[in-house]
This record gives sequence, structure tokens and C-alpha cells, in this order.
Amino acid sequence: MFRVAQMRVTIDVEVNEAALLDAAGAEILLTPEGSLSGYTADFDHNEVAAALARVTEAARRRQLGLALGTCLVEADGCSYNQVRCYGRDGTFLGFHAKALTCGTLTDPPRGEIERFAVAPVTTRLFGDVTTGALICNDLWANPARTPGPDPHLTQQSARAGACIIFHAVNGGRDGSEWSQVAWQYHESNLRMRARAGSLCFVTVDSCEPLGMPCSSPSGVINPRGEWMVRTAPCGEELFVSDIDLES
Repeated sequence: MFRVAQMRVTIDVEVNEAALLDAAGAEILLTPEGSLSGYTADFDHNEVAAALARVTEAARRRQLGLALGTCLVEADGCSYNQVRCYGRDGTFLGFHAKALTCGTLTDPPRGEIERFAVAPVTTRLFGDVTTGALICNDLWANPARTPGPDPHLTQQSARAGACIIFHAVNGGRDGSEWSQVAWQYHESNLRMRARAGSLCFVTVDSCEPLGMPCSSPSGVINPRGEWMVRTAPCGEELFVSDIDLES
């Protein structure tokens, strides 16, 4: 059973932490990109590390697995935009670092591509299920935000044995017609790549600002590319879903 939190992601770590501590009640919780640290490279590492310790300990006590979106500085001194995965007993299962960091199409590219380190895509076991994780642009490789070629990370994950992909999102939006075009692009990519890789996607976006539609739909898509669960396009929403990998 999966719990997904379409939640506000702010640059206030204390506010983010409180929201995460409220979002329990299933076996695994997926949260948006940067849901603890905020989606920024300018975070206070010590503050985020302390909040992470409290959130993961609370999850361990509740026997709640995590696929937690946050930015963090690792032991190598590099800052990574991550999905951090923890078992229900609190065991750290590893992290996925955003691989297709966004940048301009200039030479050299500018943007988050300059601020975050990357790491190879890997899979991990949640219980007896092989899962992968991707962050936002990792999945759809937006041509306007991806200086390099599309490495088709969903297909890589499928070939590595993943059955479920946890997809943490925090996309830009401004309510314009272009935001609607981006939404359509994001949704079609989710459905087509799920079908192409015979993968189940559990995907969630930040809903900040609250009065504006998200950049991408949140929910669960089965390996046929069909929505099993889907949230409203605006506002905070928690949902719980069982996943039938045969569907």
C-alpha cells in the first residue's frame, strides 16, 4: 500500500518537516522533489540533515517506508537533488540523484545543472519488489530544459528489473497557456513511458502555489499506461493506493 502526498513544497524546512510528519498511514510514502529541503541548492545543510533525522525516525516508529524528495550534501561534499529511500524498519536503502538536471541550451548550460551533482541510476528492493526512482525531468527529458540527449532512464530502469518507479516532481508553472502545454506533455510522457517499459509509475508533484494547477498530474499509472488513481490538479491531497503489478 502506497501513500502519496501532493503537498506544498516551500523553502521553509520547518514547514516542510511538519507537513511530512503529518503524511503517514501506509507502507511507503512518496513525496515531491525537494519536499524537505525545498527545491533549491541554497539550503542550510545542517538544518536539513537534522530535520531528515527526525522525519526518518518518526517514519521508523510508524513502520513507514519512505521515498523522500530532498536536496542534501553527501559525505563526498557534493550536493544532490535526491529521492532517499528507507525501508519500513528505518533501513536506508540508498538514494537516486536527479540525473537530467535542468539547464539552458547555451554553451555552457546554466541552471541547476551547475549546482547539483549526478550519480548513476540504480534500483532497490522495497520488500520483495524491485523499484526505481526518478526526479521530475529524469522522466520526460524536456527538450527546452535538457542540454544533453535523452538517455531514456525509464527504459534503463525497466531493463534493470524495476517494476515500480517512484517519481518525485516539482515543476515550474505560471498558469499560462504554456503551462497547459507542459502539463499535456508531462502526462503523455508518463503514460507512454509506463506502457513502453511495462512499468507502474507512482508520481507526485508539489502543489505550491496552492491556487495554481500543478505542473504535472499526481497519481498511479499501471503498466498499460492507464491511470489507476489520480489527484485533483490543484491543492494539497493525500491518497492511498494498493498496486496490482498484474494490472
